[in-house]
Amino acid sequence: MSNLKKSIRKSLVVGGFCMMSSLAMSAQISLTLENKSTRDVIREIERVSEYRFFYNEDLQGLDQKININASDANIQTVLNEIQRQTSIHYVIKENNQIVLSAGVKSDKIQQVGDSRIIKGTILDATGMPVIGANIMVKGTTNGTITDMDGKFSLEVDKDATLVISYIGFANQEIKVGNQTNLSIAMKENAEALDELVVVGFGTQKKVNLTGAVSMVESEILESRPVQNVGQALQGVVPGLNFSVNKTGGELNNALDMDIRGTGTIGEGSKSAPLVLIDGIEGDMNSINPNDIKSISVLKDASSAAVYGSRAAFGVVLITTKEGRAGRTQVNYSNNVRFSTPSALPTMMDSYQFAQFFNRAALNQGGSPVFDETTMQRIVDYQAGKITSGSQVRPDGYYSENVLANANTDWFEKMYKKAVPSHEHNLSVSGGSDKITYLVSGSFMKQNGFINYNSDDFKRYTLNARIKANLSKFVTLVYGSKWIREDYDKPSYLGDLFYDSIARTWPTCPEYFDNGYYGGTIINRLIYAGRNIDQKDQTYNQLQLIIEPIKDWKIYAEGNMRTVNRMNHSELLPIPWINAAGDMAYGSLDGSRAAGATEVTEQSWRDNYLTGNLYSDYFKQFDSGHYFKVMAGFNAELMKSRDIKGIMDNLITPDLPTLNTATENPRTSGGYSHWATVGFFGRLNYNYKEKYLFEFNLRYDGTSRFLGDQRWGTFPSFSVGWNLARENFFMDLGNLKDYISTLKFRGSWGQLGNTNTEDLYPFYLTVPFKTQAGGWLIDGKKSNLSYAPGLVSSMLTWETVESWNIGLDWGALNNRLTGSFEYYTRKTKDMVGPAPELPSILGTPVPDMNNADLKSYGFDLELSWRDKIGEFSYGAKLVLSDNKLKVTRYPNENGIYSQWYSGKMSGELWGYETIGIAKSQEEMDQHLASLPNGGQDALGSQWSAGDIMYKDLNGDGKIDAGSSTLGDPGDKKIIGNSTPRYRFGLTLDGSWKGFDLSLFFQGVAKRDYLLSGPYFWGAKNGQWHSVGFDYHWDFFRPEGDPLGSNVDSYYPRPLFDQGGKNQQDQTRYLQNAAYVRLKNLQFGYTFPKAWVNKIGLQHLRLYFSGDNLFTITGLHGYYDPEALGDTGDKMGKVYPLARTYSIGMNINF
Repeated sequence: MSNLKKSIRKSLVVGGFCMMSSLAMSAQISLTLENKSTRDVIREIERVSEYRFFYNEDLQGLDQKININASDANIQTVLNEIQRQTSIHYVIKENNQIVLSAGVKSDKIQQVGDSRIIKGTILDATGMPVIGANIMVKGTTNGTITDMDGKFSLEVDKDATLVISYIGFANQEIKVGNQTNLSIAMKENAEALDELVVVGFGTQKKVNLTGAVSMVESEILESRPVQNVGQALQGVVPGLNFSVNKTGGELNNALDMDIRGTGTIGEGSKSAPLVLIDGIEGDMNSINPNDIKSISVLKDASSAAVYGSRAAFGVVLITTKEGRAGRTQVNYSNNVRFSTPSALPTMMDSYQFAQFFNRAALNQGGSPVFDETTMQRIVDYQAGKITSGSQVRPDGYYSENVLANANTDWFEKMYKKAVPSHEHNLSVSGGSDKITYLVSGSFMKQNGFINYNSDDFKRYTLNARIKANLSKFVTLVYGSKWIREDYDKPSYLGDLFYDSIARTWPTCPEYFDNGYYGGTIINRLIYAGRNIDQKDQTYNQLQLIIEPIKDWKIYAEGNMRTVNRMNHSELLPIPWINAAGDMAYGSLDGSRAAGATEVTEQSWRDNYLTGNLYSDYFKQFDSGHYFKVMAGFNAELMKSRDIKGIMDNLITPDLPTLNTATENPRTSGGYSHWATVGFFGRLNYNYKEKYLFEFNLRYDGTSRFLGDQRWGTFPSFSVGWNLARENFFMDLGNLKDYISTLKFRGSWGQLGNTNTEDLYPFYLTVPFKTQAGGWLIDGKKSNLSYAPGLVSSMLTWETVESWNIGLDWGALNNRLTGSFEYYTRKTKDMVGPAPELPSILGTPVPDMNNADLKSYGFDLELSWRDKIGEFSYGAKLVLSDNKLKVTRYPNENGIYSQWYSGKMSGELWGYETIGIAKSQEEMDQHLASLPNGGQDALGSQWSAGDIMYKDLNGDGKIDAGSSTLGDPGDKKIIGNSTPRYRFGLTLDGSWKGFDLSLFFQGVAKRDYLLSGPYFWGAKNGQWHSVGFDYHWDFFRPEGDPLGSNVDSYYPRPLFDQGGKNQQDQTRYLQNAAYVRLKNLQFGYTFPKAWVNKIGLQHLRLYFSGDNLFTITGLHGYYDPEALGDTGDKMGKVYPLARTYSIGMNINF
């Protein structure tokens, strides 16, 4: 019965297909075309009928001129006439699909006695069939083309060599030999210079680009064990810079991003690039990296100008994946990750720590921090003679410091050694020539390192994209995304926690003798409450494409993004338990009453709407001239609101909500909005892809400015010359066989910057505070308002002007490709400090546009890709550099710690160090050489083990003068902290299903001045000082009981007088350059014949590791990417992660 059903079903399908084929072939076509190319004839047939053609763009005969005169003819009649005139062969498939291939001419085919029919399947890198791939017998015109399933059959001789080609893939040659059934995997020619690149409101051939544009394919993002897109892009694109901010590796922290360096230092201005996801501004670190198809980075004003004033400092265009015609594809991928902290300091053991602190106190004439009794207890504890880690203070509580004697490394205790995480991705896609679809979803859970409690980050995503051909002339595209991000952490996890870890002395035990936790830091982490953040993002996008006539398209787009964010935070009582077991309560930071409680609820909502209406038309003339014009209108509207409520004194800490709090209600909130409209246009021209020209114009208006400052016009243009397409170049011997592209290009553009922190910098606003007065009226505090400040009538927006010159090349059959460009960007009329006016004005002087900045540098991208037998390999280097120079800034006094005209960003000023005095005699001799005050300006009681500074200005004393350019005293520029020569190097290879890739990333030059207790150890008194293993390398004279160390790295430790030795100086100028193995990946793709047997199309297993090792010149434990905040907070950050991952990719 089962076989009977299958036979009936098969008969119905075949019968139905035959019926549809007969109806389709009977459809009548009327065409009259004279002296038109075959390509144009095919397009016209598609326009007037339901047929769709599949063919290779290199198919011979497509550009041949033919004549067609058909009246109410069927499709076969028309195709036979095309074949008669061109010898192009055709096959009519199901669903009105016509596959074209090179015709077979009997006088060209070498017929031999040992010929036979071979069959095969052509697949792409993911195991999917390649439709329309061209298969030719080398040296003949005998060939065919693959069908809808990627299959082909061809009669060949056993000594034949097949040449397989398809646009976007590297050509392959296969010797037939004794094979009768072939399975051939095409390799994408990702480095080919004729690939399409996404640009503003369209695409262009890479070979025809004249602006500074870089592109990243989805392969870069795949299988990386990273949380967000920014982490995967670091070091991949030259000029696209990512840096870790002061919160380090916290799970919800995104990398800071810029294109070609900081673009502005103006007061209240921002220079972050514009990020567009499928045409709508969005958060690239929230979307699922597996949903991304490609990323284009528009780096100069010429390529970004079409987006206007919001794109003054570049654009990142993200295009997500979409379905394609063919059978339904189901893709599943997952990975399991294990992460460890990449860099943590090692604390001194408790005895060494006690010696270090005692020496820091004694060096400045103080008493020992640890008395002899406690020192002996520390020794006994380490020797196992006693088990008690602390003594009881007079107030009945155990000591955590001076009377404690345990041996605890608190960094090992507070951070877990390894944590698991996991990620899952599922997508379903497919469609027909009428409609394609893709639906995907993902889930990721990232666990944090915090011990004794937990911190974790979860992301859920749903994504759908549908593209429907409603008619021959109309296409509709709809996309939807939903993203949820949950971040849950202890309320204590923040600056106070990072500051407290090292300040918890190693003498403090993990547990006191009464069985309770020993460190205050643990109780705060466990009991102080939670901070829970949830953010939902919803994207809805609709695009209508109309093509009323051939090559003229009209686009209408509507986009909406809604972001809802909720945050709950609580401060709960922290129990303190004394030695007798009695319990009392404290607060998180000591600023609140003991046992005080507080709960905060806050919410934000953003509604962002944007609409685009634009049209483009192109015309390719037979003479080689190509024109394309585009014009359109863009409008954006953002509306935001927020509300916040705080209350104190919870009924119970077990239910921390606003409605269970009883005292001191406080509320705040507000509304804001902004809008932008713009008109834009673009003209592209090229002649035989030799001479290239592009012109852009944008006319923008914004709600942020008033009156005649509201609108701005921003032009740009770019030109290019592909020398390799010149006839004289092609005639230079066989040079054309080695160099396919040698393109010179240049661009200039101007944009305005509306990325201001203040949405209404031109408006006068009246400050208003509720219940903020100091007097009670009717039992309530009065409301307060203040007189508004002044707004300058001359205040206008910043102007960004840039020019770029570049060279692109492709050589050795595009195995060697690359580009180099040099750029200059000037940011003019930045908002600087207000001029000084008499105090009689009675209000602060308004800011003015009075500063200019110049950025300049280069980008280099170099790639090699080749194949030796079955081994494919490649190498890619990206290198970029940028410097920033202030060219105008009001600083009449020349104070060098502020911006001034001529200042380079990142300048480090300091003293030149002679060295550490190894004896009192050496220090006395040095001070004697400074008869006019010695080093008294920096400190007193100079001794052996202290720093000797050089008298640069020869005035007989060491000081900073007036700290001005005219009088810097003995200070000078000793370095620059700007990262220079950022690079990324990718090495990869594959062989018989195995693949290996290594990605190195780093900075080749950077100076840095480390500071704070994490660097110096003893600093700012004993309660802020720390003791790490590398701090033991401090000066100790000959005969010191701790062992002499006259060639030490550090001067003698001093708690309160150490500032004199800790001046910014050349001795402690750090080399912050580094190279990091950012990713290593090893995988295996199972043969298709194997996986087909278990119902799969593709199966790959892999191992991937991130941040595996780092080489740097920094002293101590410091991570060169996570230096944290400045000053005493430097180094006090959440550690970055070293991650190991195993995963698989499956295609059904």
